Amino acid sequence: MVKQLSIEKTFAWLLVVIWMGFIFYLSHQTAEESSELSSSVTATIRELIQFINLNIDVPIEILHHYIRKSAHFVVYLILGVLVFNALFVSQMNQVRHALIAIMICVIYATIDEFHQLFIPGRSGEITDVLIDSIGATIGTIFYKSMSRFIIFKRSKI
Repeated sequence: MVKQLSIEKTFAWLLVVIWMGFIFYLSHQTAEESSELSSSVTATIRELIQFINLNIDVPIEILHHYIRKSAHFVVYLILGVLVFNALFVSQMNQVRHALIAIMICVIYATIDEFHQLFIPGRSGEITDVLIDSIGATIGTIFYKSMSRFIIFKRSKI
């Protein structure tokens, strides 16, 4: 049982490190590379909107902006879930590990934006740290709520 817990804990933290590495990889792209990636996502979403025949006429620049900001939110929502899970599996203090998870994500978001100051054409934005932090907080709250719900349902069986 102890060996099983150790493997789960190691795997949970490994997922956190891998996801942080993915975030670092995206942040380390030059402005041109990052813009190409988000432009291709924007084009795909615009084609999808047209395909399903939604009568939405959003200028491409606005759509592109919201997709970039949504990416920040989603990437850090996932990080919040992963960090909270790793703390949960590590059996940290149940009361504090939600706050610890959020703090880890906010610190990483801050470091990530600082890192971007040194990438050609990129900048570090306080608003991005705020969006990242909101995403991580919602991811943490979601995980905590779902785990409580599952525990509650299992206790009823």
